[in-house]
Amino acid sequence: MGIPVLTDSKTTLAKQALRPTPISRLASGLQATQAALHRHPRRVSAAVLALLAGSAFTAFGVAPLSTLPDAALPVITQVQEQVEPALLPGQIAQLDGQVLSLYRNDVTRPSDTADTLLRRLGVDDAEAARLLRQDPTAATLLQGRAGKLVKVIVDNGKLRELIARSPAADASQIDTHFTRLRIERQEGGLWTTRSEQVPLQVTSQMASGTIQSSLFAAADDAKVPDGVTNQIAEIFGNDIDFRRELRKGDAFSVLYEAHLADGEPITWGNASGRVLAARFINKGETHDAVWFQQPGSKGAYFDLTGRSKTRAFLASPLAFSRVTSGFAMRFHPIQQKWKAHLGVDFGAPTGTAVRSVGDAVVSFAGQQNGYGNVVELQHAGDRKTVYAHLSRIDVRKGQKVEQGQLIGAVGATGWATGPHLHFEFKIKGTQVDPMQIARASESLQLSPQALTQFKGMAGRIAAQLDRAGEWQAAGAKTGPRFE
Repeated sequence: MGIPVLTDSKTTLAKQALRPTPISRLASGLQATQAALHRHPRRVSAAVLALLAGSAFTAFGVAPLSTLPDAALPVITQVQEQVEPALLPGQIAQLDGQVLSLYRNDVTRPSDTADTLLRRLGVDDAEAARLLRQDPTAATLLQGRAGKLVKVIVDNGKLRELIARSPAADASQIDTHFTRLRIERQEGGLWTTRSEQVPLQVTSQMASGTIQSSLFAAADDAKVPDGVTNQIAEIFGNDIDFRRELRKGDAFSVLYEAHLADGEPITWGNASGRVLAARFINKGETHDAVWFQQPGSKGAYFDLTGRSKTRAFLASPLAFSRVTSGFAMRFHPIQQKWKAHLGVDFGAPTGTAVRSVGDAVVSFAGQQNGYGNVVELQHAGDRKTVYAHLSRIDVRKGQKVEQGQLIGAVGATGWATGPHLHFEFKIKGTQVDPMQIARASESLQLSPQALTQFKGMAGRIAAQLDRAGEWQAAGAKTGPRFE
């Protein structure tokens, strides 16, 4: 049986009174904090600063604790306010009334029709497609060769304007002009079409590259056109054997002309003009070339001292190609035995242009046994060059030809296992290494007056080539720069 316990109500109330209330606990905490601040001011300040530094989005206000009454509590005020939403339907209606114009660019393809071209350009306009099929001027867009540069302006899927750029209609102007076709939708839905011949813009561009595997690969990485790369190989062909002397880490810089159509680089004809200046560093040796034309003479390339880079003989009868057999002993592919190869074989596709390596007179043009179609040129100083296995002969006996003039095309006539050019250089009837002759041949000399003018120009160009070299050394990965 449980024993009842009597409790004194006064004692219970006294005990409850001794228990700390939330307000008294807060006051005690504030008093303790105040005492700690007086005893350790530096530690408390450091703790507050650390708390502030770690709070990126919270602002603190610190009031002197001595000003707070013991029983004071923070007052929190909650404010409620009704916010009116923006008039979204009106804004959406305004956006619907806006006309969205888009620019798009592409090039025509051989398989293009009016519908496929417009669809690729983001145009959904049956009326525009019908115009391209039926209007005589507009229809020229899809006539002739593909590769025309096309730009369209589209309003909500409908064609507003189309501009197409292509080679000049007159083939003799292909390097100086271009054809601009313009199609426009006028007010009221009427169309206007017109085609005109416009001069190309000529500007200069600077580019640099470093050899990792080949000259053409490095030039492609630097976005240098193939036509410019061919000229670089030609300019330095007598200084550098690009087949055997090129090294990884070699570098080049080039300043060249670029042809633009309404500011856009073209992709046809002579898209890149003449190389104006170039520098090639091969095996640590620097070679420079600057284009200069003195009055009454043909233009040529000179180094920075005024010494000509253009010699009496080119290093190769092809602009740039692969040597398949050099001037050395070889195993003859047809006779199946080792014998001296007294010439140089250049591998190239059938039809590749063959040029004269120097000024000469055609001494023979016809067929010769195993040589097939062959051209022989007689040069000054009892020197002769032979071009064999041609698919086509473009000169006749007794004709005068200049250095670089086309004389035929690569083929596989006579004793040939595939298309290539067999090239020989003879002095007094004896075959010699063409590369050695090209390097040792005489060069053009500048007059004293022209030399003074050239050196002034060369100094300015050398500064540009220096800057290009600095960009390249800094690891710049950009393409051609407009000068």
